[in-house]
This record gives sequence, structure tokens and C-alpha cells, in this order.
Amino acid sequence: MKKIISALIIITMQTQAQNIYDFKFKSIDGKTINLSDYSGKKILIVNTASKCGYTNQYEDLEKLNKDYADKLVVIGFPANNFGAQEPGTNDEIDAFCKNNYGVTFIVSEKISVMGADMHPLFKWLTTTQNPNFTGDIEWNFEKFLIDEKGQLIHRYRSAVKPLSSEITSAIN
Repeated sequence: MKKIISALIIITMQTQAQNIYDFKFKSIDGKTINLSDYSGKKILIVNTASKCGYTNQYEDLEKLNKDYADKLVVIGFPANNFGAQEPGTNDEIDAFCKNNYGVTFIVSEKISVMGADMHPLFKWLTTTQNPNFTGDIEWNFEKFLIDEKGQLIHRYRSAVKPLSSEITSAIN
């Protein structure tokens, strides 16, 4: 019964969500983050993993976070969906990010970005029309850029580096 109620809540959220501000999530330290708190700023959402070939992108994500703090919020969402490359607990992930990359940007609790247990935010991100493409995430470190009004404006595959001109020009 609990699973049915949870599924109905997720379906309701997906059909009602008009923009990113309709979502909340838990940070890696257990705090509720309401995305509407970031209205007026761009948001870069990234599904992350600690044991991926793209893990060094944490460094550039942190630089983006600092260099564009007046107009951008960076949020990492650790997920273990691809190659079991995020096997750690929330505490282990948090320590890894801080100790190895000095991460100060927001990191969510570990979630799923695909499959039956996909987080509702990622269901919205992967099904919302945007100028690039919709559909499933293909690997760790895919990036979703949200505009100041809460609309998905661009999606980047894993190989696009956070400090690439493709991303920085879209932020400016």
C-alpha cells in the first residue's frame, strides 16, 4: 500500500510540475532543499558519481560554483545507476567530495536517475522539452541548465566539461 501511495504522489508531481521550482529534495546532510529558493538564478543540475572517468569534473563544477555564484547555483545528485560507480553512503560521498575536490556546492542525498525508482526531479528533467534532446540519461555527469524562471533551457552530455564555452556562454 505504501508503494502505491508513493507512486501516486510521484505521478501527481510529474503531471503538475510546470518548472523546476515545483521540486524539493534532501541534501546529502539531510536538509530539505526547495528549488524555488533559487528563483532568479540559473541552476546547473548534474548527476554525479565518485568512481567515474568523469569524476574530475567535480573540480570544474566547484570552480563554476565560485566564479558564477552571483548568477548560478550548482547542484550535484549522486547516483549509482551507471556501472555501480557511486557505491558509497551519503557520509562517504560527502567526505569524498569535500576531501578530494573541496566541494562547497549543494550535493543531494544519493538518488536514482533512471528506472522505476527514478527521482521525480529527474523524471521531469528527462521528459521536459528543451532545445537539445529529451530521454534517458546515458551516463554520469550529464548536465541540465535551468534558466532564471525555472525552465530547462539546455542539456549537456557527460563529455561536455563544466567550464566549456558551451556552458559558460549559456550562463552569461
